[in-house]
Amino acid sequence: MSMQRTQDSLAFRAGAPRAATRRTVLRAGAASLGALAAPALLHAQTEAIHIGHLTPLTGFLGPVGEYGVMGIQLAVQQINAAGGVLGRPLELLSEDSVNPSTASTKAQRLFERDKVAVLIGEISSASGLAISQVAGRQQRIFVNTGCNSDELRGKTCNRFMFHVEACNTMYVKAAGQALLKAGLIKGKKIFSLTADYSFGHDLLRAAKTFIAANGGTMAGDELVPTDATDFSPYMLKIRQARPDVVVSNLSGNQITNFIKQYAEFGLPYPTAGFTIDTALAWGAGKENFGGIWPLIWHHDIAVPNSKAFVESFIKAYGKPPENQAWGEFVAMKAIAQAMTETKSTDSIKIIEYFEKGAEVDVLKTRKGHFRAWDHQLMQEMYTVSPKKAAKDKWDIMALGPAVPGADQPLELLAPTREENACTF
Repeated sequence: MSMQRTQDSLAFRAGAPRAATRRTVLRAGAASLGALAAPALLHAQTEAIHIGHLTPLTGFLGPVGEYGVMGIQLAVQQINAAGGVLGRPLELLSEDSVNPSTASTKAQRLFERDKVAVLIGEISSASGLAISQVAGRQQRIFVNTGCNSDELRGKTCNRFMFHVEACNTMYVKAAGQALLKAGLIKGKKIFSLTADYSFGHDLLRAAKTFIAANGGTMAGDELVPTDATDFSPYMLKIRQARPDVVVSNLSGNQITNFIKQYAEFGLPYPTAGFTIDTALAWGAGKENFGGIWPLIWHHDIAVPNSKAFVESFIKAYGKPPENQAWGEFVAMKAIAQAMTETKSTDSIKIIEYFEKGAEVDVLKTRKGHFRAWDHQLMQEMYTVSPKKAAKDKWDIMALGPAVPGADQPLELLAPTREENACTF
């Protein structure tokens, strides 16, 4: 599907936000301000603050990227409706990042030609690295909303990069706590399937470290090409290995295909995963979804601000938001908060604001904050499992308790300096 077709599929309905072309976003946003009762100070002639947004809208990560566009569009509309930032409207310039090379080229153009104050988004860790390198050279902020690789917070960290998305170690530790309680690690043989690119390799490393440290062993691991759609060869290898647990280190629509086909094969071994996006579980269907998975956010979180976000998203798009939409929404709101508090769009001032420990509303029970030495957002995470009585196709996950617990520090899940050293 082309980017234009993807954007057209998200067109305005009854004034709802949409994914638009780069040069029509501000006009679309301005047209909706009257309906949203925007303050009079947002005049058309006021110079806009340009916000760059890159995320994959095609390929195996496209189903997740579409939600990211919806989330950031909604955040921009809400901010503009409330008066903008520093009395200026936000103009969102959103594009399909496609691959690392394209992501780098588009990031360069957004910074140099379009003069974006900040760049938000991405899901692919490889593309995220490419964007961060451009951001570092340009000395402007990139907020990562979907790249999980520990390496981005480690040896390739960058003072101009912040991470709303959790890293692989955090996902593994979050899921690992539930798996340990379920007796699915210690003394067990684990067979894993891993996405064959930088994200998957990094996740496998984190998974092996956790499994070995907690008394489990690897019965096998298979690298799966990102364009693979037929999992039957891997199902046969799983059957031959006879593991105690089958673990997914997959990504994008690989996860949807794996869940569907695992259910079709009827293999008896319990399943788990070390990362998932809600849209991918929805794609697999409630009749197929199974196992224990970690999640950074879910639309059932019973917090007033989270509920308000869900309600506004459903009103705009006719369906609940998933976790990538949450990531873009929270990132945009955090940047707007920093600009407002510092009375500036200057990257250094925003960086210093976050490094001093400013709290950020992450639509969870506890507020989050960016850790000063690696810019990882410290926050609660969750685990999910199948819901026994699903009301509809969106209501298929039973949400577990937040981790860390209320009496534990938010840094509990995050890599230590020894595990993931970062030097700006």
